[in-house]
Amino acid sequence: RIRIALAVIAVLSSFSRPSSAHPAPFSFLDLVIGEESIQGILVLHVVDVAHELGIEPADRLLDPGEVARVRDRVVALISPRVTISADAAAPIQWLGMEPAADRHGVLLRFRIPVARTGSLRILTRLFPYDPVHQTFVNIYERDRLRQQMIFNAGSDEQVYYTGSTQGALAVLRTFIPIGVHHILIGPDHILFLIGLLLLGGPWMALVKIVTAFTLGHSLTLSLAALGIVTPPARIIEPAIALSIIFVGADNLMRGSGRDVRAWVALAFGLVHGFGFANVLREFGLPAEALGWSLFSFNFGVEIGQLAIVLLVATALATIRRRSDVMGHWVARAGSVVVMAAGTYWFVERVFFPGGA
Repeated sequence: RIRIALAVIAVLSSFSRPSSAHPAPFSFLDLVIGEESIQGILVLHVVDVAHELGIEPADRLLDPGEVARVRDRVVALISPRVTISADAAAPIQWLGMEPAADRHGVLLRFRIPVARTGSLRILTRLFPYDPVHQTFVNIYERDRLRQQMIFNAGSDEQVYYTGSTQGALAVLRTFIPIGVHHILIGPDHILFLIGLLLLGGPWMALVKIVTAFTLGHSLTLSLAALGIVTPPARIIEPAIALSIIFVGADNLMRGSGRDVRAWVALAFGLVHGFGFANVLREFGLPAEALGWSLFSFNFGVEIGQLAIVLLVATALATIRRRSDVMGHWVARAGSVVVMAAGTYWFVERVFFPGGA
């Protein structure tokens, strides 16, 4: 079904091109991931190859003798325009080339001598002279079509994660650092956490707060990443700022009543999860490893979050041990700073969206 859909796209696109252009401005790349190597087949339209090599008429490339004569020139032309990188560095070994009359093209075989890989990074820009040229990529594992990609002149590199232990490890290596990095460079998320910790308390109470925040943002992160619930950033970002204002105000107004910070963390964690999802969506989730990528990103967020909590909670506890008065002053002053920062972000995100 997928191949039929691609064929329909190709036909429809051919009708949209000027009559002077050839009717199939497409290349096709098949990659078969094996235990000892990656086998590849690249099919190039004769009009594209003939244009680049100055061959007239283009149909000369359907003759086996002509194909044998220009094979090295085609390899020299294509090599710098095809990038396929596995976990371990290995060069593309170009093999034989033959005419593919049924596809009005030439078929070029190659292999990459690399053992079972965890990920593939792919980028093709085969014929830049043609701005609408597209390359359709099919990736196979164990005789099954696992992923399809389409590249054009403006495409960026795409990553495929294999369905293997190596693939899962590659996802972990990629998305855990992204999660750590995001929480550490997200001042709004950090300030929300600090606001929850300012009043201190037993370690078990702090663990409950952090756990509640984790449960909240994990739930909405998953829902948004899966496309089940996707509220727009113009709503979520101001709501995150409001959550920071609320935490600061709650610290200042709270008396000796029941500690509800865990419930506050859970409720606003739901909002922050959508903020995490916006970042993850911009980075891109690999469909073939969606579960692992979600888990890895969230785990990275938790690592960064735990580092922040340990540092802040330890510092605040040290201050309180030395002076209750100083601890009380730090909590109140910190809450004012939290409220001020939240107010600034709220105004910026509501009235000056897209600003610095």
